[in-house]
Amino acid sequence: MKRTESDYIKLEDIPATAWKELGGKKIFFAHQSVGNNIINGIKDIIKENPTLYLNIMEISEPVELEEGVFAHTTNIGKNEDPQSKIDAFASYMENGIGNNADLAFLKFCFVDVDNKTDIQNLFTAYKNEMAKLKNKYPETTIIHFTVPLLKKNKPSFKNWIKGLFGKNDGFFANEHNIKRNKFNDLIVKEYIGIEPVFDLAETESTYPDGSRETFIENGEKHYSLVPAHTDDGGHLNETGRKKIAEQFLLFLINLDKQKF
Repeated sequence: MKRTESDYIKLEDIPATAWKELGGKKIFFAHQSVGNNIINGIKDIIKENPTLYLNIMEISEPVELEEGVFAHTTNIGKNEDPQSKIDAFASYMENGIGNNADLAFLKFCFVDVDNKTDIQNLFTAYKNEMAKLKNKYPETTIIHFTVPLLKKNKPSFKNWIKGLFGKNDGFFANEHNIKRNKFNDLIVKEYIGIEPVFDLAETESTYPDGSRETFIENGEKHYSLVPAHTDDGGHLNETGRKKIAEQFLLFLINLDKQKF
């Protein structure tokens, strides 16, 4: 989502009235591990800001949300099976969340998109289901997320030798992040400026000075996770989760100023 001149850009700029309004919303967040990192980042910020209050509640099945709740489920679908997550999110919407929640969003994991993923088929499945849910539940605003990234695989003589034999560095091979970047491009091009998009990948790959963590493959630039945001190369550490949580809270606060 692009910023407007009236957007808040720092948490300390946000007035108590805006926090109160956000705290009164009914929110549903479907995710797995990196989503847990973001939730913990929000909790970190709440601890540091006693005037900020969000009623964060973990649920394991669809429930009727009451006013002032940030409900989230930590095990949506099955990792490495993004269609199962689309189906599970739809099931939550169709069994009590749709038109009950003010905001609802599904976040894929980095393991859901790799070099073997048919990103066009996945995007089409996602887009069609979200369009169906939006039409069926117009009272609920659906927020779109980009897929989180992993750290880049740094060039080395060892990896160069592997490449000569058609091998890669497994889980952290850059080719997986390339597919994630391409899928994220589809999300951004489809929805940005039309429906709300939280560009998680952009936030993960951006340094404090605004520059991006990148790598070049076949003459093309791609983005990857800033090393300082992670300890294991994928999940967010305390620094990373707090930064993402800050940007996500700003995104939610500024959402009412956007016109879709």
